[in-house]
Amino acid sequence: MAWYDTASFYHIYPLGLCGCPTENNGETGNGFPTLTRWADHAKTLGCNAIYLGPVFQSGSHGYDTIDYRTVDTRLGTNADLCAFVAHCHKNGMAVILDGVFNHVGRGFFAFKDVQEKRAGSPYCSWFCNLNFGGNNEYNDGFCYENWGGYNLLVKLNQQNPAVQQYHFDTIRQWVEEFDIDGLRLDAADVLDFGFMQNLRSFTCTLKPDFWLMGEVIHGDYSRWANDKMLHSVTNYDLSKGLWSGHNDHNYFEIAHTVRRLQGMCGSTKLYTFVDNHDVSRIASKVNNPAHLPLIELLVYTLPGIPSLYYGSEFALKADKQRGSDWNLRPALDLDALMSDTCAASHAAYLAKLGQVRLHTPALSFGEYRELLLTNRQFAFARLFEGTAVITALNNDDAPAHLEIPLPVSAQACTDLLGCGISASVNGGKLIVDLPPNQGALFQL
Repeated sequence: MAWYDTASFYHIYPLGLCGCPTENNGETGNGFPTLTRWADHAKTLGCNAIYLGPVFQSGSHGYDTIDYRTVDTRLGTNADLCAFVAHCHKNGMAVILDGVFNHVGRGFFAFKDVQEKRAGSPYCSWFCNLNFGGNNEYNDGFCYENWGGYNLLVKLNQQNPAVQQYHFDTIRQWVEEFDIDGLRLDAADVLDFGFMQNLRSFTCTLKPDFWLMGEVIHGDYSRWANDKMLHSVTNYDLSKGLWSGHNDHNYFEIAHTVRRLQGMCGSTKLYTFVDNHDVSRIASKVNNPAHLPLIELLVYTLPGIPSLYYGSEFALKADKQRGSDWNLRPALDLDALMSDTCAASHAAYLAKLGQVRLHTPALSFGEYRELLLTNRQFAFARLFEGTAVITALNNDDAPAHLEIPLPVSAQACTDLLGCGISASVNGGKLIVDLPPNQGALFQL
């Protein structure tokens, strides 16, 4: 069993949480005490893994890397990152970093060499579609392929063995110096497949349980997540269904998505989330705030590896503003949030979910089985070693009486969340009365 088989992630965007300047002008900062405190907070939520967004030297938002091997001065030093990872490991938490290997910032050494020497640079082959007969808004006197239409992000040629070796040497440094446990691959849906195959083979030599998870939006996830490439990918399909299925009172959408993904990916555990540093927070997407606990219950009990984006445990709201993501990546005051009764109550619910998942093997390893499905009610089981955990949900504004077929023989049930829901086992069924807009979790 690898550490990621039972992982529950807490996702932090460091430059935002630590209130760093949005442009890097050489400022020095001391963000790691803040990151350490939030990692400790994540542990109280039942999270046993940290996904730390970009931490290496960049020009602005972290994804325009200038130096892969030096911690961004706005956050601190390499020694600070070493101490942070060691602290997390001491507390039983794994740490993965953002691997931004598709593109670099314009300040990256190889690109600056091309700017200086043009066609005479030995690094011309490091970049895609360099054209010295063109130009761009920076008046470089040449143009190049970028990511997402942004010339700020210069696309690397991952098929070039020298580029691959540079990345592999970088990752080796990250493991040897910082002792990280895995990577989230930025823009994995446009990374070269051969590069990812070689990456998987290489990282297995560094740590046998080194985990690779890729950012993939659409498509057949099994093309990326399989035995030869990545261990997992971001489950954007389910992420969308979780909020729209509640807004539309349509559990069929969610159940169909789960069935389709299982048919596509089999037993591969996808990375389950409802918001992150690129999309609006879940509290801003749901029409009915009472549906938030239902959505979070699904994140923690459906097949997959759950992830919580920093601050969303407090039901924070945020949307993009004029195309900018910075509103989604704020500096936060943990003490102020914990002193807010409503925010703290929501965080306590997430902590309860997190702790139950940590101590319930069926939620990590159990077979998924759909038991009951209507537009507004949904029940499924996670079966493991002859036992079953059943999730039951009601997204209606009226109470619901559910008679759920038992997937295993049982005489009684336990309310794992302690919600006081009326439930009993009788005649081969779990009889449950769910209040309006409420869910429950039972151990048979």
